[in-house]
Amino acid sequence: MTESRPGWRPLTGTVAVVTGGSRGIGRAYAERLRELGATVCALDLRPAGDAATEAVAGRGGFHEYAVDLADAAATAVVVDEILATRGPIDTLVCNAGGGVGEMWQNSPLAVDMDALRLAFEVNVATMATVCRAVVPQMVDRRRGKVVTVSSTAAVKVRPDGGYAHYASAKAGVIVYTKALAREVAASGVTANVLIPGAIGTERLLPKMQAMGMSRVVAEIPQQRLGTPEDCAGVLEFLVTPLSDYVTGAVIAVDGGLTA
Repeated sequence: MTESRPGWRPLTGTVAVVTGGSRGIGRAYAERLRELGATVCALDLRPAGDAATEAVAGRGGFHEYAVDLADAAATAVVVDEILATRGPIDTLVCNAGGGVGEMWQNSPLAVDMDALRLAFEVNVATMATVCRAVVPQMVDRRRGKVVTVSSTAAVKVRPDGGYAHYASAKAGVIVYTKALAREVAASGVTANVLIPGAIGTERLLPKMQAMGMSRVVAEIPQQRLGTPEDCAGVLEFLVTPLSDYVTGAVIAVDGGLTA
């Protein structure tokens, strides 16, 4: 969207926080927000490092913070540091998360309980922790955009019932976000869910190759994998004034996979 709208920088002078923003789709989100004019703060368990930061430093503000989002106290400290040094946070993208194991494992009756607890910790608890740290100051200022990231697994059950631990956690992301949207709507803050489909990232490609790439693509009506930029384009809509009257929505970026 930015390429087709020269000079379109609606987030100039604002601060955006992206969890899991140092690599993969999260990095594409961070890059798009930076292109839109925001100062971007990436919160990540393992930041990409100085080389990656320097690659964008000359074209706008990009800052990485190492933090375990499962640690509420540590998260609060980092958020307070951002507020003190960068200014109020206008945009929050809760991208951090992930699954463990193979896609066909962890069906409902064979689910590993430790894997289930970990899935909720990594995908739901970390999201709730950072929302509780960031969103209140949005409510106080009566402005802000929150975007959480779920998964097609949350709305399209695998035929073999696999990955139920991850799917359940990502469904929790949707319900939490809808509840958040209702809670903060009167304060002018929006909260929406972005659902990436089969996106060709370094982390996901091996999993899709193990399943059979031709089989994966055959299930997608558009007959191709998505790209991080496909997701970033929808994020742009959700964090700019274009979506001021959109809240509590769940938008799939999946080429029609869940249609």
